[in-house]
Amino acid sequence: MGYLAADPGARPVNLRTVPLLALLALLALLAGCTRGPDDDGRWQPRPGISWQWQLSGRVDTSVKASVYDIDGFDQSRATVATLHDKGRRVICYISTGAYEDWRPDAKRFPASVLGRGNGWEGERWLDIRRTDVLEPLMAARFDMCRKKGFDAVEPDNMDGYKNRTGFPLVAADQLRYNRLVARLAHDRGMSVGLKNDLDQIPQLVGDFDFAVNEQCAQYGECDDLKPFVEADKAVFHVEYELPTSRFCAQSRRLRLSSLEKKYELGVWRKAC
Repeated sequence: MGYLAADPGARPVNLRTVPLLALLALLALLAGCTRGPDDDGRWQPRPGISWQWQLSGRVDTSVKASVYDIDGFDQSRATVATLHDKGRRVICYISTGAYEDWRPDAKRFPASVLGRGNGWEGERWLDIRRTDVLEPLMAARFDMCRKKGFDAVEPDNMDGYKNRTGFPLVAADQLRYNRLVARLAHDRGMSVGLKNDLDQIPQLVGDFDFAVNEQCAQYGECDDLKPFVEADKAVFHVEYELPTSRFCAQSRRLRLSSLEKKYELGVWRKAC
């Protein structure tokens, strides 16, 4: 039978010297030590891990960051494999709460689920109550992420109920939809992040493996992300309008993975 260790750095236990009852107790202990959000094999990023967020331009795979968050449609399986070869984990950016008129699957979205514009050219809020329509569309997108080899998904536009979408969305609609999104990722063996949606963090922190936040320092909201860090889950955070001198001290105190970025989310970054 050989040896058993709780983790790669632990002292091995010689199973030949352990009586059966003691062995059963040891196995139960080891199972308890390894239980957690990544028991099923999903990647679980921890607080403070370094990252790069690049959604435009040719991906620069040389950035010294442990995690890359890149566009799921625009980037290839080969790019994901290159990043994996460099020891990076890779997150698949996909919009789940808004329609984007340039995506290859745009014609599959019926007009009945398209609402007001969300402030970005070519984008419109989706009627997230219509899971009969949206679930198969999002499942296909998540299948694409999985087939390309991504480790996780960043679903965007996850707080429509707080915006003027053109639909009478309420908090319960958002919770139901966000949990559906989390399940779609988990069913495919990928981790998933909660994008913004700060007010629902207490209800959703158990459903998501990490958080992605924009501008919590600018708006005085970073403390709202504490439940993720307290659950030993990473918070990937960016500021666009504040210099690092204005937010890095707080980010280090809260154990956030923080960057200063430009709105186009190209290669440029300044990390805390």
